[in-house]
Amino acid sequence: MTIITDPVFYMVAVPALIALGLSKGGFAGVGVIATPLTALYLPPLEAAALILPVLIVQDVISVWWYRRDFDPWNLKVMLPGALIGMGLAWIFAAYVNDDALRISIGVIGTSFVIYSLLRHIPAEGHRKTALSGVFWGSVSGFTSFLSQAGGPPFQVHVLPQRLPKLTLVGTNVIFFAIVNALKIGPYFALGQFSSINFATSMVLLPIAVAANALGIYLVRVTPVEVFYRIAYALVFCVSVMLLWQGITGLLRG
Repeated sequence: MTIITDPVFYMVAVPALIALGLSKGGFAGVGVIATPLTALYLPPLEAAALILPVLIVQDVISVWWYRRDFDPWNLKVMLPGALIGMGLAWIFAAYVNDDALRISIGVIGTSFVIYSLLRHIPAEGHRKTALSGVFWGSVSGFTSFLSQAGGPPFQVHVLPQRLPKLTLVGTNVIFFAIVNALKIGPYFALGQFSSINFATSMVLLPIAVAANALGIYLVRVTPVEVFYRIAYALVFCVSVMLLWQGITGLLRG
């Protein structure tokens, strides 16, 4: 079966898949760089489709590992919103400007972190409303469908709750596992899958799985306070990166 053989592709794809594996292992947020990196070589939606088979395999591993660590209430309120967001993204995929989308996500993420720091992140979290869950779930579903960048909107809803470390990771893992599984049909309908891309995904899979295992290990050994500081830092850094990509993309025209 034919695969992509251009070395330039692998120069961007391998770091992307390592970041994705760490993200699926528990360091949510860092994996958002995967699609932008591969989009340096492929159109953004095609890059997202190439990554999707790897994501699903990683999801299976992570869901099994965190199968006892998740928050049912957050999944119950966020998943219906994600379905709405994904449906809207499917309808408007041909009309959404990728750079404008990146800027929007970047503004959301950086504003959230700055606001949290100004308020001094509390040691004790507070439960968000169901309306908040539906709204941020829909934003996460929309951005995840178009650019695999659903992490920052998801974190806006869950991080202030200060869930136990493994519960936070497990909720993130299960939420995006379901979202990723639901993308398969629409991506096929949009014609984004090809035999070459699928075969290339399988070649990259061992690297992503190894990084996934490393992420799971690092989450287990990282102290809770350090983990939360890393989580906020990742949201901020990823959001700044998306802002930069979006702005430079618009300026290039």
